[in-house]
Amino acid sequence: MTESYVERPPLPGLAGVVRTVWIQRTGEAAYVQRHLPTGGVEIHFPIGGRPQLVGPLTGPEIEVIPAHTTIVGVRFLPGTAPPLPTVLDDLVDQRLGLAELWRSSADRLVELMAQAGTPERALMFLQSHLLREFRSTVRVDPLVGEAVKALMPWQPVNIDTLAGHLALSASQLRRRCLHAVGVSPKVLQRTLRFQGFLALAQAGATATGRRGADGVAGLAIDAGYADQAHLSRECLRLTGLTPRQLLGGDIDRCTCGHDHSASYQPFLAIRNRLPVRV
Repeated sequence: MTESYVERPPLPGLAGVVRTVWIQRTGEAAYVQRHLPTGGVEIHFPIGGRPQLVGPLTGPEIEVIPAHTTIVGVRFLPGTAPPLPTVLDDLVDQRLGLAELWRSSADRLVELMAQAGTPERALMFLQSHLLREFRSTVRVDPLVGEAVKALMPWQPVNIDTLAGHLALSASQLRRRCLHAVGVSPKVLQRTLRFQGFLALAQAGATATGRRGADGVAGLAIDAGYADQAHLSRECLRLTGLTPRQLLGGDIDRCTCGHDHSASYQPFLAIRNRLPVRV
């Protein structure tokens, strides 16, 4: 078995709460995985192992995944999460066993996943479980959902202006964002901006040439950064690496060999609907 990571869109019923699902396999050797802030929480479910919930990250988390391991995963959109006994700002930068959070339902799901036969079937079982939970128990804050949409990259928005648009004070928006997302609106905006840059790099996108910049400098400007130096500082803050180190040596294109298309396509779809600014 060779190391691989493949993303795919979630089931249609989860499209409003889940950004992407994936299957990751390690090969003959352990694999060092660098988890990055995405603005959302994640479920990591090793087949035959104990599932975990990864809370909202504000910096990189390094995990060594053992050899011959298969993991199915779910990455939630900011402002959405599976049933939890606490608000998300209590889970920032934490990794918790799902058994601690879901009790007996986690044990039943572990048994079901172990009997699935294939990772693809296991991932389907996990999504079906989440679909039932969201239909019956999970409630999403609609104003936070609107804030998340506004904080996506490509057209930067002022946080105070956004709060006023939502008929909230800045402190009310911050409090609701902390509870439902885990981080403040400003931190979320920075995280989504960097995710926008990654989307461009992972897709091998061409810079629009705004302000005459191309290459990585152009991609940085397209994602909402002032310039390439601004991107580099944020990349170090959020990932612990320079853009060149993170992307595998190629400064404006991801060369990790993983399939990230399900993650970056929604970001690029929003970008492509906006008018080009110069």
